[in-house]
Amino acid sequence: MKTLLVYYSRTDVTKKIAEIIQEKLNCDIEEITDNNRYKGAIGYLKGGMNAAMRRTSEINPISKNPSDYDLVIIGTPVWASNMATPIYTYLMKYNKEIKKMASFCTCIRGGYDSALENISEVTGKKPVTTMFLTSKDIENPQEKINTFITNIK
Repeated sequence: MKTLLVYYSRTDVTKKIAEIIQEKLNCDIEEITDNNRYKGAIGYLKGGMNAAMRRTSEINPISKNPSDYDLVIIGTPVWASNMATPIYTYLMKYNKEIKKMASFCTCIRGGYDSALENISEVTGKKPVTTMFLTSKDIENPQEKINTFITNIK
């Protein structure tokens, strides 16, 4: 199954998890970038507000077309109980090109249920599987990642 992992990471936590998954699945990977619009304390506040209000933002062009893949894995941090604004923007633009999807999110401790549900809602697809990692899980993510990968295969 040809798989693409698409993620956004403001602080590199989601990036770390995405890279572990990518290595284990040997799949293509695409980082969604936005010219650091959400860096720092102001970016953190702006990101939470934009996510809560379901605003889109400007993201940089992508290099991989999701329609070329059997499965697209979406990875996002949780912002105000939602997916990160750059991922929301990506999904609003490309959701019709995604055939099947799985999703994961990283968070401090909560909001993941809502964020994962929102991904499903925006894509219009029931995920093959989902995973969330809290700050506690991120210290040792291997077990959750292995279960996530098993559920994909």
